[in-house]
Amino acid sequence: MPLTILYQDAHLVAINKPAGTLVHRGERASHGRHPILQQLRDQIGQTLYPVHRLDKATSGVLLFALDSDTASRLVKQWGEVNKRYLAVVRGHLQDTLLDLPLAPPRDRFDPNWTPGPEKPAQTRFTCLAQAELAIAIDKYPSSRYSLVCCEPLTGRKHQIRRHLRHLGHPILCDTRYGKNRHYHYFRDHFGINRMLLHCQQLQLTHPVSKASLVIEAPLDDLFQSALARLDWSQHRPG
Repeated sequence: MPLTILYQDAHLVAINKPAGTLVHRGERASHGRHPILQQLRDQIGQTLYPVHRLDKATSGVLLFALDSDTASRLVKQWGEVNKRYLAVVRGHLQDTLLDLPLAPPRDRFDPNWTPGPEKPAQTRFTCLAQAELAIAIDKYPSSRYSLVCCEPLTGRKHQIRRHLRHLGHPILCDTRYGKNRHYHYFRDHFGINRMLLHCQQLQLTHPVSKASLVIEAPLDDLFQSALARLDWSQHRPG
């Protein structure tokens, strides 16, 4: 199935990355699926230059440059790009700006991995909606969830996921940093088997034309199903 192109001009192309797909060939195997970089290159017939990353489990806006000069400009200005993610998290989260330095996460597949230094990391979290389901998944008689807008102000690996875990509000269906009981319940009862984190919007200055550019990605069916289950369909973007 062709990738959904959200924006394309002579210098840039942006797609709606599906959850569960890898960006580069050098990342961990993806059960026979071609990496996004190869798939999009074959689809549009052009060389691609990655300028940022999305985790395998994350969906949403993924931007590539179409030449090395544009890629270099984008990388230099990436800290000024406004990035908005949508997440469904455990518990009732309050609006907060978290400033918590992060070291690189452990590479579970590298026996020679050694910890690196912590670097500054900031994320702004805004609660958009809250819900409570009358189901006892954990030790409580009901289960609470929040729909959250996440704005990373720095770019550390797994930053949003790790910051939310630190706050005690892990992302629903995050099998690394979340609670597997909730993942198993939503998978087995609702058929929702993907991490509920989506890069909803990138807002940037075009590196060549200098025009203001806003790129938005609609949610996939599973994410929309989760919002419907929690009675949040009115908050659905796209």
